[in-house]
Amino acid sequence: MSDERRERRIRVRASGSYDVVVGRGLIGRVGELVRDAEAAEGRSLDGTCLVVSDDNVGPLYADAACASLRAAGFDAHDVRMPAGEATKCLARYGELLGAAADAGLTRSGLVVALGGGVIGDLAGFVAATYMRGCRLVQVATSLLAMVDSSVGGKTAIDLPQGKNLAGAFLQPDLVVCDLDALRTLPASFLSDGTGEVVKYGIMCDPELFAWLDAPVMGQEGRVVARCVAIKRDVVEADEREAGERKRLNLGHTVGHAIERCSGYTIPHGHAVAAGCAIMARACAARGLCAGEDAARIVRMIAGHGLPTTTTYGADELYAAALHDKKRVGDGMDVVLVRGVGATEIRRVSLPELREIIEEGL
Repeated sequence: MSDERRERRIRVRASGSYDVVVGRGLIGRVGELVRDAEAAEGRSLDGTCLVVSDDNVGPLYADAACASLRAAGFDAHDVRMPAGEATKCLARYGELLGAAADAGLTRSGLVVALGGGVIGDLAGFVAATYMRGCRLVQVATSLLAMVDSSVGGKTAIDLPQGKNLAGAFLQPDLVVCDLDALRTLPASFLSDGTGEVVKYGIMCDPELFAWLDAPVMGQEGRVVARCVAIKRDVVEADEREAGERKRLNLGHTVGHAIERCSGYTIPHGHAVAAGCAIMARACAARGLCAGEDAARIVRMIAGHGLPTTTTYGADELYAAALHDKKRVGDGMDVVLVRGVGATEIRRVSLPELREIIEEGL
């Protein structure tokens, strides 16, 4: 079996321990995988589950996932939401809570988030809060969800005032990354996920960064597994984002500001990629990062069809960044680029944050 065909398991040990399974043909086996995971951990489920997807993913995979769950003895209820960031809102959250109650879900019931980052965050927040918490399985179908949002226990919805402002931590019971799902992703979605992959390379892994001289597809198994392992290590060291986990926010302060300024029409991975390029240039301008490394970062981002800047000005981005949840009083925790594979978390004043944004544009 070739390296790209083999199944990989990455163990995460946080407030809850679970496996991230990376392989092919996994959506059709999700019921079996869930039952095996519950048996291995000595947990029991009552058999009722809510399978949440959207109107892009649902037509492709919901029937197969529900059939697998039913074959494993679950009473699976198929619920589909509109696709897009706008679905991560209070109204849709309320709808899903109602759907869980209508399905007869209990605290030992299961929410299955079948989709990308939006569905994972939304369905995860439902699982974290319905009856003060029930079981959750993340079945990631996008590259971004596989390498980032499905792992680590963050769940959230957006408020009109900003992104991910209402949320909770809930570690899943299992994460399933079916690499075959990447074959059905539009090119723009693959590119979007690559924005987060590049972030990991810049953040702490020069070898992963070097891998990205080639396209992700063709090496997706090792890329997803490496990114999951990096995030696993960070989450195990700092589950609640008191320190080291903030490093995962590289590119996100400016990236979230870009998303907000665009009315969330610019997707997350594209915005983060632009945020990483802006931060690399700003750090080079401040003498914190070698100019050659900053140029490599910008070339890598551009080479994957991702933006390296934005049409929004420093004042617009700064105003949007003030709503970021990483703000602490009159300061902001930002992740500075010190080179390819090297970053630093630093609290900067708000005036300095504006200067950094302007220097990076």
